[in-house]
Parts: sequence; C-alpha cells; structure tokens
Amino acid sequence: MKRADEAETCQVAALPIFVDETARVRLGLVTSRQTHRWIIPKGWPMKGLADFEAARIEAKEEAGLRGEMLHEPIGTYHYWQRKRADFHYVTVATYLMRVTGQKSAWKEQHERRFEWVTLREAAERLEEPELVSMVAHLFANERARRFLRGGDAPAPKAAHPIDIGAPEFA
Repeated sequence: MKRADEAETCQVAALPIFVDETARVRLGLVTSRQTHRWIIPKGWPMKGLADFEAARIEAKEEAGLRGEMLHEPIGTYHYWQRKRADFHYVTVATYLMRVTGQKSAWKEQHERRFEWVTLREAAERLEEPELVSMVAHLFANERARRFLRGGDAPAPKAAHPIDIGAPEFA
C-alpha cells in the first residue's frame, strides 16, 4: 500500500490491438528489459508531446508498431517499479492503439521479446491486476469498440462480429 508521503510517478502506455480481416483480435505484448515480464509498451511522458503521442513512440521503439491512437486514456493501472534501493509507485495512463502495421526492424528489437496474443493469453501473462481487468473488459467500453472498428465506420466484414467479452473469456 502506498504511503501518503510517497510521490506518485506517472508513465504512459500503448495498448496495441490488431484486428485482422476476419475480425480476429490480438494484443501485442513485449517483455520488460530487466525482469523479462510480459507488459505493454510504456515509458515516460515526453516534453512537448501529448501523452498519446509519447505512448505511440514507445510502441514504435519497443515493438516496431505503427497505428492510430485514441487521444484520451482508455484507463489507468498501477505497479511498483523496482529501483536500485527502493520501489516507486507508478500510475500508467493507457492509450488504445489500433495497429496498422509493424516494422521489420525496430530500436529495441534485440532487447525485448514481442508476441501477438489473444486477450485471454494476455490476461494470463500480464501481472498487473488493473491492466488484466482493462484487457478483459476492453470491449465492454463503447468508445474502445467504436475506435477499433475505425471510428464510425461499420465493423469489419467477417463471419463473426468483434466481441471480446464472450469468446475470449467464456
């Protein structure tokens, strides 16, 4: 539990979602550099940039991802960041990314692993309870569903509509 006198530190993250032509949904995960845990691309806010732009840059550097960003956070989660002699309580503002492509080479490619996984697999690999909940309930959020479908455009043509709530977590 965070003590009242501890300063809260803030980071930004991209929640990278790819929806293919058959409406299959995948989330891009990377490993952290030090502990090799599965995480989403995240980092520090960048001077002169909106937080969603900083999150986009993190996704590009850590996973080679390109895409459109929701300009408002889809949610936040918290974790304890290990430092040399102590821990810092970090709040992470999380921005939804509709992935449109991935570079064949990127800045941190040799420092991290990257995988596309189902939302169920992501929920099993991620360790932050609030982030797991965010992933599990992503498509209960109308704004997220609309954004991932391309704004006000109709859902992608597919045999099954995009529905994360049922098949992935049933």
